[in-house]
Amino acid sequence: MSRNLTYAPLNSRALIAVGGPDWRTFLQGLITQDVETLKPGEARFGALLTPQGRLLYDLFVVGREDGCWLDVEAEHRDAILQRLTMYRLRAKVELGKDETPVAILYPGGEGPAPGAGWTPDPRLPALGWRGYGAEEPAGAAVADEDAREAQKLALGVPGPADWGSDRLYPIEANFDLLNGIDFKKGCFVGQETTSRMKRRGTVKTRMLPIRFEGPAPEPGAEILAGTLRAGEVLSGREGGAMALVRLDRIDGELAVNGRPIRVEKPDWLLEALGENAA
Repeated sequence: MSRNLTYAPLNSRALIAVGGPDWRTFLQGLITQDVETLKPGEARFGALLTPQGRLLYDLFVVGREDGCWLDVEAEHRDAILQRLTMYRLRAKVELGKDETPVAILYPGGEGPAPGAGWTPDPRLPALGWRGYGAEEPAGAAVADEDAREAQKLALGVPGPADWGSDRLYPIEANFDLLNGIDFKKGCFVGQETTSRMKRRGTVKTRMLPIRFEGPAPEPGAEILAGTLRAGEVLSGREGGAMALVRLDRIDGELAVNGRPIRVEKPDWLLEALGENAA
């Protein structure tokens, strides 16, 4: 049962185990995602923000029978644990590292999960399933994380290499369009700024994929619309990259270091914004 699927272990991700009687209310007031209705085996995408509403760390919260896992960037796990501990105060919450391996299986689509430990990626169906201690399905091709990054770029889905830490707002990284923010859940750290940006429609910049000939420009390279700055290049590879662009300056001729580029709006983004896919 391969379904032409590709399996890849995600060594860049690590887990934090969260438990105790107050774990739901504790996380509910911290992260952008609702956890009150989270079911065992379900994964939801979210983030931890600064009080000013800037994006600190992305995360997936994965429901368990006695709590949850936080699926985070491995290099940031210690810093996230430290921040969660700072917020814990008198809450009856248990926090600790968990070494259960994380993997992905893609592309996705219709049909049941491929076995125990697999749960749909909550961002887009095409991103497949995330696995927590899950077995590699028989017949699946095996790839590394670089192949997964290429798939994400083809879909126009940004990742941690694009947003960094404490630089941007989560809406600029499309968290609102990738099921990463629950605007109905009530207060969380950074909620006021996030809700105001969404409510007032003041989102002037977003992450979108760009296409070009040849190798990717250096991260931070300036995108120009004539003589006007239209954005900057983020992570990339041969022929494509993610970019943070000004939405009011991307419809004309664009260039990076004298090279022509074009900005793409993925179908999922157009659908989420209520625009017609061209």
